[in-house]
Amino acid sequence: MTALLEARGIAKTYPGGTVANNGVDLSIRAGEVHAVVGENGAGKSTLMKILFGIEQPDGGELLLDGKPVHFAGAKAAINAGIGMVFQHFSLVPSFSVYENVVMGSEPKAGLRFDRKRAIAEVRALSEKFRLPVDPLPSVASIPVGQQQRVEILKALYRDARILILDEPTAVLAPQEVEELFVAVRSLVAQGRTVIFIAHKLPEVLEISDSITVMRAGKTVAQVKARDVTEQSLANLMVGREVTLKVDRAVTDKSTVRLEVAGLSVNHENGTTACADIDLRLRTGEIVGLVGVEGNGQQEFMETIAGHRAALRGSAMLDGVDLLDLPVLKRRQAGLANIPQDRIAEGLAVGASLAENMAATRLSDGGFVRHGLLDRKAMKANAAALIDKFAIRAAGPDAAAGTLSGGNMQKVVVARELSEDPKVLLVSQPTRGVDLGATQFIWKTITEARDKGAAVLLSSADLSELMALSDRFLVFYHGEIVAALENDESVTPEALGAFMLGLERQTPEQIRAVSL
Repeated sequence: MTALLEARGIAKTYPGGTVANNGVDLSIRAGEVHAVVGENGAGKSTLMKILFGIEQPDGGELLLDGKPVHFAGAKAAINAGIGMVFQHFSLVPSFSVYENVVMGSEPKAGLRFDRKRAIAEVRALSEKFRLPVDPLPSVASIPVGQQQRVEILKALYRDARILILDEPTAVLAPQEVEELFVAVRSLVAQGRTVIFIAHKLPEVLEISDSITVMRAGKTVAQVKARDVTEQSLANLMVGREVTLKVDRAVTDKSTVRLEVAGLSVNHENGTTACADIDLRLRTGEIVGLVGVEGNGQQEFMETIAGHRAALRGSAMLDGVDLLDLPVLKRRQAGLANIPQDRIAEGLAVGASLAENMAATRLSDGGFVRHGLLDRKAMKANAAALIDKFAIRAAGPDAAAGTLSGGNMQKVVVARELSEDPKVLLVSQPTRGVDLGATQFIWKTITEARDKGAAVLLSSADLSELMALSDRFLVFYHGEIVAALENDESVTPEALGAFMLGLERQTPEQIRAVSL
């Protein structure tokens, strides 16, 4: 059978010599869900941008319906029947759902915009493809899962027969993922073809018919989903055996290390980010903050770290209220922080690794002599940490910005854990990090917990939270709506019901586990 869409020997090198695609082959058959998987930097996104016409290849060719094609831009790809939904949506928040869908292709009644027809067409399209969304509200007022449906409807309104979904489940709760999969299956049943870019391998195996695996800019395998396992796919992506689980030791959790009471935080515009948060964090445990992004858990973490002011409440670390202290004093009290954005908040990318790894300890005397930086001590410290944390870098003098994303994150982890903190804040520890680095970072955080650190973990990846956490606190609209021990009874679906506000525990149930 002739492939519907085919890429042969696609090559793309960016200025500066970065090779993104190096002879990539891809063959998509009509009426299938075809997943493309690979670690960050494997070349998936570049290949998809080439298929959608927003990047031009340096070599190779594309074929559609067996005939060579060239897309000079996204408009040419759309006209050929290819649509793409990016991980970061391109919607106008103040516009209604229907206005976003038809924008640029508005139905007309004479010379005027036919509003009534636009609403009817969007509603009919929504029903046909099982993408339920009300056409009338503004995009800003609907949940992120529905915003994604709007993006898909935009492509379908332009009659896309091939739909590229870039990391579509990254921001969804488990129930929303299932709803998306229902829609994807409906699309395929009605003759559409879906290219699914993802890194959550269980989801890939659930939704896809065929899978292309990319590594280091090349295609390394094309397989049927029924013929592979999560483990074998991970091994293909990395090129070696990868352990996808971590072992947690039995620890002494009798000591309360951090006690938060009545903590309330506002957004910059004065609206509530989180309200009246109570929790206790003990030595030797990891407490996972669960929630769809934007429900207050990140603002809570930033407030404990000292990057955001509290409206009221307290956060006591061994009897000292952190909220009264500047960031440096919080660190001296035993707090360490791995922030969610390693580039903007975790590193000085233009500074050397030696400087970055000593940056938080310039007041303890280890790296300063007679008021001057002790460069030799800083380099020795960095060399030891580079070795211990398996950081791939030219050496202590290498600029942090020259490292890969995974190795940048290892630098932050190495610095924060080198002081054996009492309380460790961890936000999105493996976002944008490859499987090999993810495995190492999980192991490192778990080892800190096993040695007695009290760890507060926030992550948009529910599988990461379930793998690492001893307890879960679920945030919804700035409140803790559930607190659960991580045992066999807790499923992603159970957490998802709390994440979406479909269920809520009683205050007594929450306090029994959160305190």
